[in-house]
Amino acid sequence: MKKYLSAFVVGFGAGVIQVVPVAKSFACCLIIPAASVLALSLHQKANKNPFPIEFKQAAVIGLLTGLWAALFGTFFDVFITFVTKNNDVIASFGQLQKMVASFPFDKVVKKEVTDLLSKIVREISTTGFSLLYTISVGFNNLIVDTIFGFVGGVIGMQILNSKNRSL
Repeated sequence: MKKYLSAFVVGFGAGVIQVVPVAKSFACCLIIPAASVLALSLHQKANKNPFPIEFKQAAVIGLLTGLWAALFGTFFDVFITFVTKNNDVIASFGQLQKMVASFPFDKVVKKEVTDLLSKIVREISTTGFSLLYTISVGFNNLIVDTIFGFVGGVIGMQILNSKNRSL
């Protein structure tokens, strides 16, 4: 575990930042890649690894940072939703219904999607928890955060290697 502690710590921080309302918008494209760069830098400093950073090492640190950010971000999102019985889906439910109505699909499909969204809103409003919401947020975070974590790790490798070559 000590070998990848930086990915865990920075992933936790990124997961926490992911649930902050304004920062949530920038999580995938800025926060997760920046967290991977920071984790890679901390990993190098903590383990006193020689430069240049290898691709495999950068990819693993980036993927693990994204994975931890996804797990913690999902946990905190679901926990805050459970406590407050409110989230973005409830706040934008009317707009979601209009968007679904504008889809070029059959009326049956539109009704099924609207019914699923209604079920999620009803469950969150009454109990604070929706299994479908939890699964969809978790799956989305796992895919998006690990991809952008990987990208951040590879970009961080390039940045840190070029920075250390110039020293």
